[in-house]
Amino acid sequence: MAVSDDAGVVLLDALPRGAIAVIESVDFRTADDPVARRLVELGFVPGETVQMIAHGPFGADPLAVRLGGTRFALRRAEAARVRVE
Repeated sequence: MAVSDDAGVVLLDALPRGAIAVIESVDFRTADDPVARRLVELGFVPGETVQMIAHGPFGADPLAVRLGGTRFALRRAEAARVRVE
């Protein structure tokens, strides 16, 4: 399970199915990180509520998440870039 150093903050890929959390941040690995930038463009921004809908077979990719009224399929590596609490 991917847990951050901050108390109560976990990575989106670690949420159990059905869990609801609030986005704290998106991890930009570089100033011009295309994956993080795309997540933000899709609406994965601080303060938004996200729900883990489903995990792929045996906990693998893809992960299905709901953000607002939209469902997204994310790779586990992409979801691990989103910090939630």
